Amino acid sequence: MKIRIKFAKYGTMKFIGHLDVMRFFQKAIRRADIDVKYSEGFSPHQVMSFAAPLGVGIESTGEYLDIEVLSMTSTESMMKALNQVMVEGVEVLSVTVLPEHVKNAMASVAAASYSIRMKEGNFPIADLEGTLQAFYALETIPYTKETKKGVAELDLKQGIYEISAHSDGTVYMLVNASSSGNIKPAMVFEKFCQFAGVEIPGEAVQVTRLETYADLARSDEPHRFIPLADAG
Repeated sequence: MKIRIKFAKYGTMKFIGHLDVMRFFQKAIRRADIDVKYSEGFSPHQVMSFAAPLGVGIESTGEYLDIEVLSMTSTESMMKALNQVMVEGVEVLSVTVLPEHVKNAMASVAAASYSIRMKEGNFPIADLEGTLQAFYALETIPYTKETKKGVAELDLKQGIYEISAHSDGTVYMLVNASSSGNIKPAMVFEKFCQFAGVEIPGEAVQVTRLETYADLARSDEPHRFIPLADAG
């Protein structure tokens, strides 16, 4: 059976990198006595797929991990067993059985939503919502990115689906998170600060991934995003 696990990552665990999170879950699955499936060959490993690696320092309430199991009693008992072996800063939020036809978590990712808030005080922008909408109204939002192959010129506007200010003073955005057009929230926030004429260092804000989405739209349809937990 294919199983999709949704989990949150916060507190000091936000400083743990993706490879260490992967090793942590491999050990947690063994400690929880989950009948996980292993690959075949000389070096068997747990059949496991993470949706989208999370940057160091970013918190999340919408992380996903797919595993395959040989047997299980119920999704509720699996979630309870996993949470009993979790450390502070990681919490399993749901466990879902996936139909056979559903693509794995990594291949399913199309978009992700984020919130950005000041760690202390409020953003030094008088009309935050109005400034955000003026920024989003730009025809293009050029961004220069250094890659292994050189310098790439990007248009961030194509990958920003929504951006707004919440009533609590946080910035919300929904952006492309697919492998072909992954937009990092820090890129968008950096360009927004330049547009607003303010200088806010990265260490002064807390970025949180709220949810990760699949896109069920056909090629001739607009985007139809749903949380990966509901993609089955």
